[in-house]
Amino acid sequence: MGGHARRGLHRSRVLKRREYDESDVRVRPGRRGSRPRTKNRPEHLDAQSAMVTAVDRGRWGCVLDGDPDRRIVAMRARELGRTPIVVGDQVDVVGDLTGKPDSLARIVRVAERTTVLRRTADDTDPFERVVVANAEQLFIVVALADPPPRTGFVERAMVAAYVGGLRPVLCLTKDDLVAGSDFAAEFADLDLTIVHGGRDDPLEPVRELLHDSLSCLIGHSGVGKSTLVNRLVPDALRATGEVSGVGKGRHTSTQSVAFPLPDGGWIIDTPGVRSFGLAHITPDDVIMAFADLAEAIDDCPRGCTHLGPPADPECALDGLEGRQRRVEAVRLLLVALKSNDPWMTGHS
Repeated sequence: MGGHARRGLHRSRVLKRREYDESDVRVRPGRRGSRPRTKNRPEHLDAQSAMVTAVDRGRWGCVLDGDPDRRIVAMRARELGRTPIVVGDQVDVVGDLTGKPDSLARIVRVAERTTVLRRTADDTDPFERVVVANAEQLFIVVALADPPPRTGFVERAMVAAYVGGLRPVLCLTKDDLVAGSDFAAEFADLDLTIVHGGRDDPLEPVRELLHDSLSCLIGHSGVGKSTLVNRLVPDALRATGEVSGVGKGRHTSTQSVAFPLPDGGWIIDTPGVRSFGLAHITPDDVIMAFADLAEAIDDCPRGCTHLGPPADPECALDGLEGRQRRVEAVRLLLVALKSNDPWMTGHS
């Protein structure tokens, strides 16, 4: 089988594999009260569009037409079964759309996602979870000290972003605690946008990137992510109950929540993570995210992990003239893909 044929087969398998997620777990129905499901589904022609901003215990906080002043709480319609619905999803809703206390709408459709940020519990977990849908950017928040930074987490988060269609941005905090850090230089050949979002850093560059876009923040506990969110959205954490509509004021560190930005756009704050599982991603997936390298691996032998000699002495990436620094930078991502180092515990 030729290189192009193998690559086409791989792509089809990747697409097929990604059709499955946590919604595909089979649950045996109870004997009493069960009845055959009809294939006739209501069309809900009067449904209105909304964006999911929070999820909590079988309820979804949504904003109608993306308007932060038109908040509702919704349940998942029976015809959707176990279809996963996450923050950032675009959905169609029907029912009580007044947003009054104790009112409840129904989510009847979930639109096709443009991007997905996926992770697994660890690198042996067969089930991938969609963390956030439709985000355009992934802000990887990293402290330069207390706790000290590790390139491995950044690289794994970048892999998830590239494969999921998001643009990664490295946001550095606590740079006042260390002078002359060269941490960002580790990613110079990956065209990674780098900004500073520490407590005393001016936020204009961050706000410019966030303006009129849907962006997601991810980072280890203790890196200053919550502080950054509060600077971007004043009183965001104090107003958790109002923002989520479903969390009854619980701290956002346990749930992903989307906050509207004062100048337009949304930012999704995610819980602090200890590890970032990538069991659902293969080396080919990573290379395919880089247009300038993707075609070259058609000539790689079967089973090539693209790490180069001695593991892959015939890897086609080694024959790319003028792009070896780029190749070596991407290979660092592949190394990180094989090693998931759990992080310290703590509070965000």
